[in-house]
Amino acid sequence: MHANEQLIRNFYAAFAARDADAMGRFYHPEIIFSDPAFPKLIGKEAGAMWKMLVSRGNDLQITLLDATANNDGGCATWEARYTFSKTGRKVINRVDALFAFRDGLIFRHIDRFGFWQWSKQALGLPGLLLGWAWPFKAMVRKQAAASLAQFMGRHTG
Repeated sequence: MHANEQLIRNFYAAFAARDADAMGRFYHPEIIFSDPAFPKLIGKEAGAMWKMLVSRGNDLQITLLDATANNDGGCATWEARYTFSKTGRKVINRVDALFAFRDGLIFRHIDRFGFWQWSKQALGLPGLLLGWAWPFKAMVRKQAAASLAQFMGRHTG
């Protein structure tokens, strides 16, 4: 197994164990992370996002379905099952991830998933009716950014 594939597998093993500190150790200090809810997190923001999600996900279950990597990059498919804390609704989210590496660590991490599919599960009727619309997506991103800023304010010294 290529070392970068093992790095991805270790990252998701830490995620499955809900160990956000370990997840952060697999990230390069200049990590750039992106997904539909958090379009650009840099450095400590990315690690804080995982800490926030893990701390709120009381029933969070992570399953790594596939991973591969080489010197040039890597990819993974994983699934998250959890209760969305703001609505109490059950979510099953399948995610495709892309990775780039630097200095033996994850330097870029891009998660892709169907925002409308996620919003229907997490937000119910509003997500079903509006989850495809750009203004709704922008509102969710703004709320996610505010939650992360508040979390970082409480959990950093």
